Amino acid sequence: MIGIDLIKTSRMKRLMERFEDKALQKFLNEDEILLVKNYKTAAGFWAVKEAVSKALGTGIGSECAFSDIIISKTSKGSPEIKLSEKIIENFNIKDSSVSITHDGEYAIAVAAIETKS
Repeated sequence: MIGIDLIKTSRMKRLMERFEDKALQKFLNEDEILLVKNYKTAAGFWAVKEAVSKALGTGIGSECAFSDIIISKTSKGSPEIKLSEKIIENFNIKDSSVSITHDGEYAIAVAAIETKS
């Protein structure tokens, strides 16, 4: 299953200027917030969580919350995700991967999710 999301980074910039840390706390946990370098990074993280939820076919909601998708970085700085046990069990997940890119005022994320046969 594949999901993709695109966000205009200025949208995240306005959100962070208006609500400060509360903006990030809406969709990131404390460890994820520590990885945010600026509003463009935050926009990329938003896009990752949206892309994952779209790959699952649910979107963000009761079946898949922002907190069910945890973003971290590999030793080389690439993004990776960990899914909650609820998501792994409910969707029979075997593996997952994500990629984020930024171009101008946009952040784009793609998520690939493999299920068990």
